[in-house]
Amino acid sequence: MEIMSIDGAILLFSVMLLIGVVTTKFSTRLGLPSLVLFIAVGMALSHYIYYDNAALTQLFGVVALIVILFEGGLQTQWTSMKKVLAPSVTLATLGVVVTSLLIGVIAKFTLDLTWLEGILFGSIVGSTDAAAVFAVLGNKNIEKRLTNTLEAESGTNDPMAIFLTVTFISLIQIPEFNGIGLAFSFVWQMGFGVLMGILFGKGSLWIINKINLDSSGLYPVLSFSLAVLTYGVTTLLGASGFLAVYVMAVFLGNSDLTYRHSIFRFNEGFAWMMQILMFVLLGLLVFPGQLLDVAWEGVWIALILMIVARPLGVFASLAFFPYSLKEKIFISWGGLKGAVPIVLATFPLLAGIENSGLIFNVVFFVVLLSALVQGATINPIAKRLGLSKGEKQQSNYSLELVSLGKTNNEIVEFTISDYSSVVGKELKDITLPDSTLITAVIRDSKLITPVGETRLCRDDIVYVLLQKDKREAIKKLFNQLPEIEWKPKKSDPIP
Repeated sequence: MEIMSIDGAILLFSVMLLIGVVTTKFSTRLGLPSLVLFIAVGMALSHYIYYDNAALTQLFGVVALIVILFEGGLQTQWTSMKKVLAPSVTLATLGVVVTSLLIGVIAKFTLDLTWLEGILFGSIVGSTDAAAVFAVLGNKNIEKRLTNTLEAESGTNDPMAIFLTVTFISLIQIPEFNGIGLAFSFVWQMGFGVLMGILFGKGSLWIINKINLDSSGLYPVLSFSLAVLTYGVTTLLGASGFLAVYVMAVFLGNSDLTYRHSIFRFNEGFAWMMQILMFVLLGLLVFPGQLLDVAWEGVWIALILMIVARPLGVFASLAFFPYSLKEKIFISWGGLKGAVPIVLATFPLLAGIENSGLIFNVVFFVVLLSALVQGATINPIAKRLGLSKGEKQQSNYSLELVSLGKTNNEIVEFTISDYSSVVGKELKDITLPDSTLITAVIRDSKLITPVGETRLCRDDIVYVLLQKDKREAIKKLFNQLPEIEWKPKKSDPIP
């Protein structure tokens, strides 16, 4: 009987993954966020499988969020992010507080909660979700500054939501209010979380580049292990583990990393798998019949959140930053909810808060409606506001050195920037270090076989086979200020 139950669990696991992968195709064609369909799969399976283990769901949700934030941080370009860091951090702090307080007041009167329970509800749904934002914006060709702002906000606002949620649960259980202690706790969690992220990022980079493992397949596993270690140690010291993981991943993703492509591809696939399983598991945890009992309350609160609370939080946060009215409207609408609020809604359940069941069901309903409505309309809204750039062009090519064992060679990818000294030069006129070879050039998603007369243009993606100790020299060559003024456009003929 025990063997059958294990076999059944394995079969269920495979079915969940297969259905999750297939539904991503439907979500793309229907213009819906994939998380909506993943949750729907879980809710459909709840008719046949009884599942109410909030503790296991919370544990799995935390691990999944570590994976998702780590993958999102790896993909974040620091050169783009630092330009929007100040407004993003303001949105992740002040914006979350404003949104949480406004929704808390609405929830108090709509759901007949106490003031502390109402603000607790607002804290749970106050932040945007990294998994939802990365997934929805990842394939949209929307103004880069806006997508960078939303992605940076979603990657850094989880700590604020977690801090507020844990704080108000503690206040409900132990009413004594210590304002100084709370202020110190907030500064410690955020500040020390960032510091730990930087320290672990530097340490992880050194370990990955220096360890020289026997198998290239171990490097992605090592990177994930270091991300989990970052979370565990930081959380143990009382700081924000999620923030530390995101900062550590941004540091790694913007550094010269051994087996970079293998690490990126592994974590991209791993993040998708964790998203599928997490959302299906969250769907299993809710009972559809209970959602119907809170339908009108959920619709009302979701509408206030999307149309009033989130926009007021955004406008208050961006009041002193150079964003136009249309851009603020888009950022307001792009604040998608996802797994984080549902995972946070399990905290009151485990803490035994009186109205925790009601809070969980309404949070689930609000998140589902937010993801469904905002996720499905974000591209039309961007087009309507004139912020969309049409279809996103994605390269059909990728090149990596699968395994070189313990040799000292690697293939490195460079993007030719406007100020690179090689812009406009033919390859035969570029002096490369010994044992260095340009193996491929990608331009406008087309692969160009490099020859001596091939002229490099800005935005070209160049793959270079080099010795590891030559990496800095090549990086300097491709990024130093040009000595010539002429910069050919992509439309220039290719020799």
